[in-house]
Amino acid sequence: MVVDVEGIIWCIRHRDENGVHNQLQEFNREYAQCFFFDAEDMDKRNQRKLEEFRKYKVRDGTDSDSDWEGNDQEDQGLLLRQSLAVVLVRFIRTGVHCRLLRVALHTLRILSRDKRVLGPLVTDSALLTLAKLAGLSTSDAIDDPSDADSNFYDNIICSLAEVKAPKCCGDGSDTEVNDQNEECCAFEDDAKNDDSATNCSDLDSISWPGSHRPSINETHRGSIHHKELQRGRKDRRESKMDGDDEEDGASGEEMQKKEALKVLCNVVYNSTWAQERFSVLRLICGLKERISSSISCPSSSSVHFYELRLTFLITALRPELSTQLQQEGGVSILSAALESYLDVQWKEQYECVQDPSAPPISLETSQRIIEILKILFNVTHRTHRQTPSEADAALYRHLVAILHLCMTRKCLLPEDTDELQGHTVNLLSALPLQCLDVLLMVPLELDSEQYQGVNMDFVHTLLLFMERRLEAGDKVKEKLTPVLNLLTESCRAHKETRHYIRKYILPPLRDVSQRPEEGCTLKSRLIRLMTHLDTDLKHCAADLIFVLCKENVRRFVKYTGYGNAAGLLATRGLLGGPASSAFSSDALYSSDSDSDTEEYRQVKDRINPVTGRVESEQADHMEGMTEEEKEEEAKRLIRLFNKLSRDNIIQPMGVDADGKLVPMAGLRENSLTEESASDTDEVEKDSNQ
Repeated sequence: MVVDVEGIIWCIRHRDENGVHNQLQEFNREYAQCFFFDAEDMDKRNQRKLEEFRKYKVRDGTDSDSDWEGNDQEDQGLLLRQSLAVVLVRFIRTGVHCRLLRVALHTLRILSRDKRVLGPLVTDSALLTLAKLAGLSTSDAIDDPSDADSNFYDNIICSLAEVKAPKCCGDGSDTEVNDQNEECCAFEDDAKNDDSATNCSDLDSISWPGSHRPSINETHRGSIHHKELQRGRKDRRESKMDGDDEEDGASGEEMQKKEALKVLCNVVYNSTWAQERFSVLRLICGLKERISSSISCPSSSSVHFYELRLTFLITALRPELSTQLQQEGGVSILSAALESYLDVQWKEQYECVQDPSAPPISLETSQRIIEILKILFNVTHRTHRQTPSEADAALYRHLVAILHLCMTRKCLLPEDTDELQGHTVNLLSALPLQCLDVLLMVPLELDSEQYQGVNMDFVHTLLLFMERRLEAGDKVKEKLTPVLNLLTESCRAHKETRHYIRKYILPPLRDVSQRPEEGCTLKSRLIRLMTHLDTDLKHCAADLIFVLCKENVRRFVKYTGYGNAAGLLATRGLLGGPASSAFSSDALYSSDSDSDTEEYRQVKDRINPVTGRVESEQADHMEGMTEEEKEEEAKRLIRLFNKLSRDNIIQPMGVDADGKLVPMAGLRENSLTEESASDTDEVEKDSNQ
């Protein structure tokens, strides 16, 4: 480690605030964009290098001795970071001036990216201290037992000296490798999860310097799970907002709160113990009050963003806290925050008015709105299948009206608009279905999309959004599943929505010269998803097409081809036709028939039902063969199939009475059992007569 950590500790011990400030600033500059990665990443890189060597016979100029030396250096760096963390936690509790406190919190934020350094940061005392500095709590920190040690700093320095002492050459004892998952910083771009649930491992039982003298050496002997410092990408939100704070002359207190919130975000994200203590200490109440106060006193400070980010993390990682927030009026508070950031103007009870001259949503506002949408998803996603009370239904309809505005507003950057719409769709798919009728209650305008007198502007925006995500092609499952589910449920619930979307996705068949999945139309792209490797995604795409066909098997096969439709039909037990299925839908469809176009009727008899297109005429391979030759060829094919079946290369399948695929052997046994039962019934009937 380039920075003199021992020098920082010495300056803190002697209350040399200028020295502490200068050396901490040097540390922060050196490691501002450094993130800590597991040894698993190193192993993967070494494996790639080995594969490249085998392929190109080129080896990097490194050997095992130098690698081992680098690992020893990293071990020492880890111990220095652990020591610095425990000293800084104690230091910020002693009462230092704002300028130095902010620099110290910045250093703690960098250190909190490493799970192995979290020990001193996950105590009740440390969490309460950070919460108080972040403005979430007024409670004083609990005294740590180590605070009573007058030789605290001497113990730390002596422990570091012991670590730096030469090791005995005969020390070859094996060490235990700790098993940890990959570390992710809460502010790294690649760590964004619209998921809403995250599993992280942490060192809940870690010991840290200062609790007793040998702790550093014990930690050193107990873990060789190496991590290395590497340059990482800085979150564009963080860098942009930091710049805004500096330009706007943000107060020292605001910047202090922001740094404390960032540390809390990292600690909560990386430690399940910190999450549990956050719940026990009821710090969620402080977050709720901060969000409420930001509504009445809006500010351009980025502190509000990190308050929302921390709320999102804790509600995603602790389900009981999302329930608590919902029970304490969280939906109402967060809806009011959305109104504040969007400058909502109400025309009717559930109708927002959009000012056509309003500027695009700024970067910082869009990111705050996105965080609110993510929190609302965590709070409400369990209500999707529930029937809400009258009060809750009114609250959700009020929220849906605001979400209608979120879907139609533009941001400064196209990618921000897409992200905002994506999280809006996620939240809409989590709300009770009966509350979404607000989306169709908007009065018609001159330029509105409409069907049978119903405003379809929102549905049209949703279709365009789905089409953009289909064309993008990256992270298909995460980005497409919510919008496909939302469209499917809306089509089941609202006849006008289904008719409009069907006209857009499944226009009347005219050209059947190519397979349904071929081409670049929206229909063909959705049908291609019906055979996707991901089961959830292909079922979502198939469900949407099936609902647009009014869940009619014949019509479904007509538009998609039997080969594409087989997956959904097999899952729902519809391979034997709808009459044999135990599947039933709650949707009520009208009885109007699907009229065929003139072009379709002309070629209907020549369409291959499996491929869904008109196939070119194939030559008859049995032309010129006698009946005896045909019979012999058929027997030969039967023998080949029997051999493949006996060798377990193929397994002949059939459709049972429930319309599901079963092995032919089981189907034959069932049919024999049924015949035997029917014969027994007939014998008993004859004997009774």
